[in-house]
Amino acid sequence: MMTEQINSRFKIQNSTSENSSILNFEFLILNSRKAGSGFTLFELVVVIFIISLTTALIMPSFWDTGEKALKSEAKRMSGALRYIYDEAVGKKIIYTVKVDLDDSSWGFESEREARSYSLGNDVAFKDVMVPSHGEISSGEVTIEFGPLGPAEPLTLHLIKDDLEYTVMFNHISGRAKIFEGYVL
Repeated sequence: MMTEQINSRFKIQNSTSENSSILNFEFLILNSRKAGSGFTLFELVVVIFIISLTTALIMPSFWDTGEKALKSEAKRMSGALRYIYDEAVGKKIIYTVKVDLDDSSWGFESEREARSYSLGNDVAFKDVMVPSHGEISSGEVTIEFGPLGPAEPLTLHLIKDDLEYTVMFNHISGRAKIFEGYVL
């Protein structure tokens, strides 16, 4: 009987020591997780680098000063003038180009096709220069492109806020050039 009591005491004491060692072990695991649950300096530096790189790539598109819209309109106009010249000379068809300075619109027409455009994004015509008429800053300008092209050169000035672009069309070669700023 005595041995049974000693054995039962030993088992109780033994199981109690096992429980305390398990609790101690769990306590150590929980404490080690709490201590290691933060980010390392390297991980933070990598995240900050990725965020700053992304910001550097995206932000310039939000800082557009309007020059992109102005340049795009100048390119579209120069391409259309070259197209009209090539079609008129190549197919011996008469094209009429109309520029409405008050409405900031322009277009062309022939017996086969007609297109009209409107300047967008607050881009406007400042003036149109034709040697026989001088500088025209309001109203409508009509230029005829015949089988030999237009009779004289054409200069268009586009403006948006403080920015200006010039489209110069050469009536002899049929080529257009785009210049930044106001060019005569």
